[in-house]
Amino acid sequence: MAGHLVMAGQNLDEDPELAYRHARTAMKMAPRLASTREAAGLAAYLTERYSEALADLRTVRRITGTNDHWAVMADCERGLGRPERALAMAAAPEAKTLDKETQIELRMVAAGARLDMEQPEAAVVQLQGADLTPAKVQPWTARLRYAYAEALLAAEREDEAREWFMRAADADSEGLTDAAERVDDLDGIAFDEFEDELDADAEDTDAENTDTDDAAEDDDVAPEGHVDEADEDDEAEDDDEDDDEDDEDGAAREELTAEESADSDPDSETEADSGTPGEDTTH
Repeated sequence: MAGHLVMAGQNLDEDPELAYRHARTAMKMAPRLASTREAAGLAAYLTERYSEALADLRTVRRITGTNDHWAVMADCERGLGRPERALAMAAAPEAKTLDKETQIELRMVAAGARLDMEQPEAAVVQLQGADLTPAKVQPWTARLRYAYAEALLAAEREDEAREWFMRAADADSEGLTDAAERVDDLDGIAFDEFEDELDADAEDTDAENTDTDDAAEDDDVAPEGHVDEADEDDEAEDDDEDDDEDDEDGAAREELTAEESADSDPDSETEADSGTPGEDTTH
């Protein structure tokens, strides 16, 4: 049993599923021990088996009489779709008995419950306080600032959200959150919006240029019935050339007709060669 508890503890952060299997084995071997029920409950919580986790952690509370896992139990209520119960636990007298770190965890759970209920501004208020800006960074500072930034983002206060994601990243020396990546995401969203504006301006410019080109083409088209002077000159030149060609064709036809007439009258040529008819040529 002890070996399984050790393996559960070693793998709780790196491999929660493996930790869960070891913890369940240990609990079955010693179901009345607070340590086995606690290990099983925490492993079930990290693997999102919220009903099991809540049952095991309630058993631990009965055995030990402490409220050490009050915030985790409240978050299990959220995971089971009961945010109003999580808020009730945050306001319960037991919450006042918690140590500082667990109180901070419970505030973050309550803020998450407000977000579940679509009350982002209430979530922002839930997390406000001096704990966001301690004189010295505390173990919970990065996660608290991150939760506050999430609430601001849900309330559509992006500029403030970006600022608090940056503050969370500054306090997160152990890499517990992805606050730095969230800043990059927000910057990417802003850049995409700027690109969209540029694209819209470019489309408007292209549309204006197209309208201008169409108007210029319309100006180049002559009205119906209008004849350009240059077109009239070209047509006159074409008519003169056609007349010249007709005159040349006519002269050629006259010459050809004369030649054909001469070839077709042989008697005329014979009389001319033999002299005047009836003239006596003997002496």
